[in-house]
Amino acid sequence: MIRPGLAVLALVALPAAAGARETLGVFDRWGAFSDPAPRRCYAIAEPVRAGSASRWRPFASIASWPTPGSGGGGVRNQLHVRLSRDRNPQARVTLSVGDRRFDLTATAADAWASDARTDAAIVSAIRSSRSMSVETLGRTGGPFADVYALKGAATAIDAAALACLAR
Repeated sequence: MIRPGLAVLALVALPAAAGARETLGVFDRWGAFSDPAPRRCYAIAEPVRAGSASRWRPFASIASWPTPGSGGGGVRNQLHVRLSRDRNPQARVTLSVGDRRFDLTATAADAWASDARTDAAIVSAIRSSRSMSVETLGRTGGPFADVYALKGAATAIDAAALACLAR
């Protein structure tokens, strides 16, 4: 059995595009990391239950990209989900966090919130919930869901956000 923290480290074991990826910490099933160029900091996890076998590794991440020289600007706490398989292009993608539901914008295999306000609401819901799921229909029409445990998510999100503020 793979320990949850080891699974997170394996998820981001590929080298960063330019420079060394820094591990900020592993918090139960969530890890926090930063990449130097382009500068980004993120919390990331694999699903505890994925919709099916996949050609890629599904994940959910909350990331920040500071804009150099702008006094902080940039993107803060933005959700990105890599689905466990391709979805039907006509199907909605719904993120459920506790009792909250969010419609996501999506391509074939990726999904995200439509705006910063929705990202903020999602992160707020993550902080007070135990699990989240991303649900849609697969390319052939069958439903699937990727389920994430949220223990450690708030700490990983905070570690990533602080790392990008500190530099």
